[in-house]
This record gives sequence, C-alpha cells and structure tokens, in this order.
Amino acid sequence: MRTASLKRSTAETTIEISLTIDGEGKTQVDTGIGFFDHMLTHIGKHSLSDLKVEAKGDLEVDCHHTVEDTGIVLGEVLKIALGNKEGITRYGHAIIPMEEALILCAVDISGRPYVDIEAPFTVTRVGDFDTEMVEEFFRAVAIHAGLNLHIQVLKGKNNHHIIEGMCKAFAKAMLDAMSLHPRVKGVPSTKGILEV
Repeated sequence: MRTASLKRSTAETTIEISLTIDGEGKTQVDTGIGFFDHMLTHIGKHSLSDLKVEAKGDLEVDCHHTVEDTGIVLGEVLKIALGNKEGITRYGHAIIPMEEALILCAVDISGRPYVDIEAPFTVTRVGDFDTEMVEEFFRAVAIHAGLNLHIQVLKGKNNHHIIEGMCKAFAKAMLDAMSLHPRVKGVPSTKGILEV
C-alpha cells in the first residue's frame, strides 16, 4: 500500500493529512475554508487517491497560512507515500475543460522541484479563498513532493472554473504520473534514482 499520514503543528496552523495513492477517490476534507475544501476534494477524487485533510489555522488573519501549510504537508505526504518510486510512470499530463476554461497541466515526479504557473485571475477572491493562494498552494506541494510542475491556463473567464480546472488537471496528471506501469523495472531514470 502506497500510503502515508503526517501531522504538522506550528504557532499558526495544525495540519493533519492521510493519503492512500491507490485508493478510490474517497475524501474527507475540513480546512475551515469552504472553497479550498471543494478544490482538495477534486484533487482526491480525480487522482483516485483517498485523501483526508484536517486543518486548523489562523483564519482570523487570512487564509494564507492554512492554504500554504496544507500544501506543504500534502507534498510531504505524497513524497512519503511514493517511497522509492520504483515502477511509477513518472510523467503525467492533462488538458482539462471546465465550462469555458481550458487548463493544461504537466508533471514529472523527478525529485527536483520546479514550478511554472501561468494563471491570470480577474478577481482577488473566490468565496473565502484568495486567488493569489492558488500558486502558493501548488508551489508548496511541488517543492515538498519533489515535483516538476507546469500549469497553464489556456483560456477561461470565470475564476471559479479556472481554479477548479487547475485542480482537476493536476489530479489527472498526478494519477498518470503516480501509476505503476507493468513494464517499468526499478526507477524510471537513467540515474537509477529520482532525487535531487
């Protein structure tokens, strides 16, 4: 079972996440930020990963610490659950339509973090979620999981649709990249290791 659980506490947040990569897309999410809960649920559902997230943060300040720290812990849990990465496909990509929005995501579970996100938003908030936190969340996940992550909004007008499309595209790309390929022997790298 490729699974992991982790709890991280700071003066600003307490985040607890459990992840099973080879799951059924079952999710249980409570961050105190309704829109963020909705997006994390999409990530679990469409990556077919069982995901449980419990986050308590200083939302009286804003959503920054809760969102970023959730990304940090999700990235760390992903890295642990992936283990030595033997047999994985490694690369994944998706182009996902969400109403008028069209999102491209490509990922390499390389162990070498890199993040490039092109997502122009036209509003500062969607519900109780600051749109500038989208990039902060994905950056935190990628850095702590060791992902080379590219997300590009090809088109879109509705900011809810754009963000939801980004989360679904990320989930589908990760589903492919994390999948075990029957013809992959060992680690899919000429170096023999997928780390920095």
